[in-house]
Amino acid sequence: MGFQPVYVVDGARTPFLKGRNAPGPFSASDLAVQAGRALLIRQSFSASDFDEVILGCASPSPDEVNIGRVVALRLGCGHKVPAWTVMRNCASGMQALDSAIANIQNGRSQLVLAGGVDALSHAALLYSEAMVRWFAQMMQARTLSEKAAVFAKLRPAQLLSPVIALLKGLTDPNIGLLMGQTAENLAWRFGISRHDMDQFSVGSHQRAVAARAAGHLGEIVPLLDTQGTVYGEDDGVRADSNLAALSKLKPFFDRRYGRVTPGNSSQISDGAAWLILASQAAVDKWRLEPLGRITDSQWAALDPAQMGLGPVHAATPILQRNGLALDDVDLWEINEAFAAQVLGCLTAWESDTYCREQLDLPAAFGSLPRARLNVDGGAVAVGHPVGASGARIVLHLLLALRAAKARRGVAAICIGGGQGGAMLVESIS
Repeated sequence: MGFQPVYVVDGARTPFLKGRNAPGPFSASDLAVQAGRALLIRQSFSASDFDEVILGCASPSPDEVNIGRVVALRLGCGHKVPAWTVMRNCASGMQALDSAIANIQNGRSQLVLAGGVDALSHAALLYSEAMVRWFAQMMQARTLSEKAAVFAKLRPAQLLSPVIALLKGLTDPNIGLLMGQTAENLAWRFGISRHDMDQFSVGSHQRAVAARAAGHLGEIVPLLDTQGTVYGEDDGVRADSNLAALSKLKPFFDRRYGRVTPGNSSQISDGAAWLILASQAAVDKWRLEPLGRITDSQWAALDPAQMGLGPVHAATPILQRNGLALDDVDLWEINEAFAAQVLGCLTAWESDTYCREQLDLPAAFGSLPRARLNVDGGAVAVGHPVGASGARIVLHLLLALRAAKARRGVAAICIGGGQGGAMLVESIS
């Protein structure tokens, strides 16, 4: 049986709030609940009418491990609506959508709330292994003299040198590289210059600023904290971004020879995004007016050290199955983990060598028109709350297609660990 299209009824996301070296004002569940409430209040059905809730999250806090269920209950879905959490690193939100699609296609669900969330500013600081062993020895000590002897072994450096969980999570355990180091690999492989990366990044901010001014970010619903402060926009977008300023930033991942800087990388952010997916039967039952349909999806894997090329490996089979070339697609969303990573994808498609050796194609696949890519900015400007980004790009792609009165789009994302995900969507005008 072929891919059965699934309708996207509606969607919403929070502003993406930039991490600033301290926990942000919202937990991951707070973000997902506020976005979900704003989305559900405008629907013709109630929260308890969902067949299931699926939430992607790459870094749930210890008290929100199955955060999908936590959020579903807080949204009022009730005890009888199953809810679960998925994790596929940067594509966790897209995986939630794909899991919902599979259950709708096989008839197990008709109406699903699916999306992604992460509050990366809340990532834990951990004790080192040496410190954990010290605690274990202290717990085993029985007498006062034994405890004093253990205490004497404590070194201040053990307390003052915590393990940064986020940094650990962004390091591939098989190859020992940070995600930014894999982006450096692509810059070296394809000869992508620092100027090209910075120029791409300035463009991302400029497009995001223009989209905000034009009202093209209608999926954003404001957040309200416990002090009454309203957060209405992505706060990492810089209207003053320019090449001169970016050129002053030092490389972060390879300080001596590198080209990848904080300015041409995605921002570490907090945020949530939801989509409502439905079968034809659910659309008819609730008299829904969908935004569009997801008509195909694909997952792919590749060398973890080249993980940024995942979109090429996932999107190409979709295009081949549907008889499409790169320029047959009206709009593209490729998540901007790093400027080098997106530019690497574009170059790989244009490379005879890469397409022959890695994609088993006879020649280069073609060129993706730059004017159709991330037309309202991407993660370099907007931010990249890892669990949410895969859902965000699908939702925004559908809204951008509607705004442009265009029909077909592809959303694609690279995934830490050496994978890629992509979805083909169609707008319903």
